[in-house]
Amino acid sequence: MTDEEMRKRLELLRTEHRDLDAAISALTDAGSTDQLQIARLKKRKLRLKDQISLIEDSLLPDIIA
Repeated sequence: MTDEEMRKRLELLRTEHRDLDAAISALTDAGSTDQLQIARLKKRKLRLKDQISLIEDSLLPDIIA
């Protein structure tokens, strides 16, 4: 995967992460009693966060201080 492809993938993941955050907030604010659905969304959001971190780490070089 090229750097450009990784950057595009990173942007898509960030967008999905924000969308999930908004969905979780909307369900919580609406007083949803479906805790299982909220938990699944939160789990998906965490997986996205991990994928975002992996891509960011591969795009940014390590700097030795």
